[in-house]
Amino acid sequence: MFATEIKQHLTGALIPFWHGLRDDRHGGFYGYLGYDLELDKEAVKGCILNSRILWFFSNAYLTLGEDALLSDARHAFLFLKEHCLDKEYGGVYWSLDYTGEPEDTTKHTYNQAFAIYALSSYYDASKDPEALEIAHSLYRLVEEKCTDEYGYLEAFSREFQPADNDKLSENGVMAEKTMNTLLHVFEAYTELYRVTKEACVADRLRYMLDLMADKIYNQKLGRQEVFFDKTWNTLIDLYSYGHDIETAWLVDRGLEILGDVSYQEKLAPITRTITENIYNRAYMDHSLVNEAEKGVVDTTRVWWVQAEAVVGFLNGYQKQGKKEYLEAAKDIWNYIRDYMIDKRQGSEWFSGLDKDRNPIEEPIVEPWKCPYHNGRMCLEVIRRLKDAS
Repeated sequence: MFATEIKQHLTGALIPFWHGLRDDRHGGFYGYLGYDLELDKEAVKGCILNSRILWFFSNAYLTLGEDALLSDARHAFLFLKEHCLDKEYGGVYWSLDYTGEPEDTTKHTYNQAFAIYALSSYYDASKDPEALEIAHSLYRLVEEKCTDEYGYLEAFSREFQPADNDKLSENGVMAEKTMNTLLHVFEAYTELYRVTKEACVADRLRYMLDLMADKIYNQKLGRQEVFFDKTWNTLIDLYSYGHDIETAWLVDRGLEILGDVSYQEKLAPITRTITENIYNRAYMDHSLVNEAEKGVVDTTRVWWVQAEAVVGFLNGYQKQGKKEYLEAAKDIWNYIRDYMIDKRQGSEWFSGLDKDRNPIEEPIVEPWKCPYHNGRMCLEVIRRLKDAS
């Protein structure tokens, strides 16, 4: 019933919910639904949110083949093309007002990556060459403006002057480089390479895999470090469980698409170790705890962490044949089904739960709360198990 239930959740709940947020007056999708389920039609529209919606509907179409899904993807694509892109300085804005005018003109590498990710998938779904052309332009921009001799930089002004990385820094540090941004540039380039097979993109995937293995991964602790200075010195003792399990399967997927045996041999032991450590360290009470800073565990159950854990453990089972990983994926899905999904009509998933499984009163939709993690969980399970129970 595992895959069947998840497919029913995708088609019966997630797709209708996000379709219902379509803004046919101003374009894109509404940007905020409060915990009280009050929709704010004049809320800021995050460009990351729009890119993730574009990715979601594109991949839902590729999986299910329903024309309505491609229509919603095209709606998101047109909003990205006409409003999210800065036609003067290039790149994607951080956010827009509800009418589609720039609200926060920060340019962030993370944001460019999600646009590339979404546009590559939309190109695969629609065969619209303009989508691939825009993805290529953003790829070139990232490579020209968002790198230094050590890796990928983070935040910039509208004109691509360096800026403080407050948007991707947390836990009291200001990071010049982050594991999170590197991961999602890798994810974006993986998708771009999947649809183009361009050698230059493959070279950058190898470059990032080397960074992950040699700079991000802490071999002694069996985890990824999270926040860094310019030259990849870690800034904090932090274990981000959700990012680790997400990285494990995203890197494995990237390795599959890249098809380079030498990099599979280099990275596969790391993804195996990360998966095992997450299973042993963070999987408890049928779910994944959030993170641990200086050894202190945050027991909040965050929505996206649970979704990534389902995919990550399913991937671990498929790669290693360990039945306990498959059982963990099913167990966490049951937890999601019973507690994380908001049963109120007109809602989706709670943002988080406390250790007693009570919902945290945070928005149901906001610039970071999107159909990317939970929608992708559904699509990955369907793809990997082909409706098998």
